[in-house]
Amino acid sequence: MAHTVNSIVIDASYEKVFDMSNDISRWEEFFAEYTESEVLEKEGNKITFKLTRQDGNSWKSYRLLYKEDRFAYAARLEPMFPFEYMKIIWLYREVEGGVEMTWIQDFKMDKSAKYTDSQVEELINEHSVENLMRFKEIIETGS
Repeated sequence: MAHTVNSIVIDASYEKVFDMSNDISRWEEFFAEYTESEVLEKEGNKITFKLTRQDGNSWKSYRLLYKEDRFAYAARLEPMFPFEYMKIIWLYREVEGGVEMTWIQDFKMDKSAKYTDSQVEELINEHSVENLMRFKEIIETGS
């Protein structure tokens, strides 16, 4: 099992940070590796969506928004490969200077995957730092 935790402080209101960061239709702008982010279904606080990477690989996930409790929970649905499972929590905490947004990911790679848990953990940490900076820039400029 692998685990990552990455955070950034965004100088904006909680409402703005939560709403913009959970606007899945904009994730291709927020995440450098996505070329498409498509909302498939919305029901209550649950959003089912599809993401496509630059390499053409796509998958479906779901996301549960708990705005009043300051977090979102997500899990990968299909295809699950190259993971056995992938679960993500985003936490939001008001701090001096804005809102601290923390991404926590727990996952396990499939035994037949090309990369190990630790290799993917390293890659996720690297990409998370870059992507969190993109979120900060986009949200703080308000675009």
